[in-house]
Amino acid sequence: MNTEDGPAPVGEKPMLIVLSGLSGSGKSVALRTLEDLDFNCVDNLPAALLPEFVRSVLARNHTHRRLAVGIDVRNRDIEMGQMPEWLSAVGAEGFDHRLVFFDTSDQVLLKRYSDTRRRHPLSRGGVPLADAIALERRKMAPVRALADRVIDTSELNVHQLRRQVITELEMQSTPGLSVLFESFAYKRGLPADADFVFDARVLPNPYWDARLRPLSGRDAAVRDYLDAQPDVQRFLTQIATFLDEWLPHFEGGTRSYVTIAFGCTGGRHRSVYLAERMAAHVREGGREDVLTFHRELE
Repeated sequence: MNTEDGPAPVGEKPMLIVLSGLSGSGKSVALRTLEDLDFNCVDNLPAALLPEFVRSVLARNHTHRRLAVGIDVRNRDIEMGQMPEWLSAVGAEGFDHRLVFFDTSDQVLLKRYSDTRRRHPLSRGGVPLADAIALERRKMAPVRALADRVIDTSELNVHQLRRQVITELEMQSTPGLSVLFESFAYKRGLPADADFVFDARVLPNPYWDARLRPLSGRDAAVRDYLDAQPDVQRFLTQIATFLDEWLPHFEGGTRSYVTIAFGCTGGRHRSVYLAERMAAHVREGGREDVLTFHRELE
């Protein structure tokens, strides 16, 4: 099913994008990118439920025509082998569909798992990481062979991957500047691709409230706490003024994206809150290509 001409742009038909690939290759980042672009997204959906999923979404909301699902090695083997059948059933429901596979070199996967200290889904029972990766490649080979598009993320950072998802899948609503708001923890270093970095460590820290400590800046209780802090609101106002003034100056040149990073001590509360608030502010100003990424929450 690989096509030389590449995928067709989204037309009048409702669209389902199936994201698959190796664990750690960037599928989750791609799914969140589509969610930022107003796709109805579901991760780890059993492949057999694809037709039921599109039918249920249409039954609830006839106007939502862009869906995306993540399907990976956590599905049962029998479902992987039956992927053509499920996609055919989706087509029978009137949906155009596209299967995108994310791949990465073994060396990069080993480093990513080492850096994040996450467990590979096939490494239980004492299976070494390298063996788990090799086993996953074998299990996912039928899906990779079926893919309309294979994206190698070995040399891509998070922003480059998000940008490629937008351009490769032809989902960018308007040409122009893409803006990424990223949160991070200073103790893990600065994001390598940041154009502007704002230090939130001078602001009141929800971490010291035992009720808020387990939460993140995306939770309502943390937002309410920071909304009530005058220093935080003054910080936001000044940054909003700066961005309103200078972001338009990046338009029309060779730059296709700008990354604006907010850092705090742990990367969970203040920086996440600020990234989300500023992303909302820029969207309210009429800019459509606005994304968020929270490094320490991934």
